[in-house]
Amino acid sequence: MREETVTSARNPKIKNLLLLQEKSKARREQGLFVVEGRRELEHCIAAGFTVRTLFVCPEIAGQAGNDVMSGSCVMPGSDRASVITLPEQLYRKVACRESTEGIIAEVEYKSLKLENLDLPENPLVMVLEAVEKPGNLGAVLRSADAAGAHAVILCDPLTDLYNPNLIRASIGAVFTVPTVACTSADAIAFLQARGIRILTAQLQDSSLYYDVDMRRGTALVMGTESTGLTDVWRRAASAHIRIPMLGRLDSLNVSVSAAILLFEAVRQRQ
Repeated sequence: MREETVTSARNPKIKNLLLLQEKSKARREQGLFVVEGRRELEHCIAAGFTVRTLFVCPEIAGQAGNDVMSGSCVMPGSDRASVITLPEQLYRKVACRESTEGIIAEVEYKSLKLENLDLPENPLVMVLEAVEKPGNLGAVLRSADAAGAHAVILCDPLTDLYNPNLIRASIGAVFTVPTVACTSADAIAFLQARGIRILTAQLQDSSLYYDVDMRRGTALVMGTESTGLTDVWRRAASAHIRIPMLGRLDSLNVSVSAAILLFEAVRQRQ
């Protein structure tokens, strides 16, 4: 384990860390992304990702930081990473979260493909088409983890799967639930080939969600709050479902809707 101390924000390694946090192009070109926080990093490592560099503030990280510095790291798989120690003042400049645990990591990309998904019989899959806001995506991933969904498929995504805001919003669920980014056409072909029913959430020509069978292999498909799903998903659907709206508005936040549908599937499968 290589170890060094950096004290200046002008250090090239600090500048590159900030670049990876801010620019998806830099993440793609370098094949690296940033994970902040011990809990998120533990989920990341457990999912088989490789840590390239650990930035540690011993004053904040406490015993976890001491373990990293001594080489007896409590996060298996990160023992071959370079370790850069930062003073507290500098760490707080590069950390995105106010409440932080003193550990930030640069991690190597590892992209999961549709064909690599290992789905059980009658799987529960969450599909999101062109959902843009990292906070919404992260919240859906948390619900998918809580509901025991077997996969999340992001179709034609408008945000980087390794956007730091998405990772933070998901509290690491982007690593605990197998998550794939692909085109809608590829996702539809994948689901249909495996006999997984496609249930699209939409207001038009739809049944109440709790009247539709979700005990079989099911893909719950949602689009953006503003435009909904494209016609390609509407045509591919086995059934159209809706959540009853009893007020004056006609839609819920996509993460709230996803949670309602996911846990209806859980209820039916118990």
